[in-house]
Amino acid sequence: MGMVKEFKDFAMKGNLIDIAVGFVMGAAFKQVVTSFTGGIVSPLVGLLFNADFKDMKLIVKEGVADATGSVSGEVAVLYGDFLTNVIDFIIVAFVMFMIVKGINKMKKKEEAAPAPAPSGPSQEDLLTEIRDLLAKK
Repeated sequence: MGMVKEFKDFAMKGNLIDIAVGFVMGAAFKQVVTSFTGGIVSPLVGLLFNADFKDMKLIVKEGVADATGSVSGEVAVLYGDFLTNVIDFIIVAFVMFMIVKGINKMKKKEEAAPAPAPSGPSQEDLLTEIRDLLAKK
């Protein structure tokens, strides 16, 4: 039973729950960023290159077109998809940075001022007491 209790304590720690919630929210946020990049950023960047951003590729080996018009056997480097994913990553990383920065700023405000040092005799008082004790000998 000790291991089950230990696992329950571990699983119910606040930090682990926070990480799980953050992971789920991050995955949902990634979908929002992907749709933003695919629907807004990619077309705008595509205007610069006069092509659909996602269709940008470097053909290494030509393929053979069949009767339906689809190409088979083509080998290509899909750098448009890569660039889209890099833009997605940069947006997600920047937003996460801003969130963490905001949370850290709020935590600093929430932290209480350190407790005042316990009042006791000053250094001069202690030295005077030691002098007096030595003088009695």
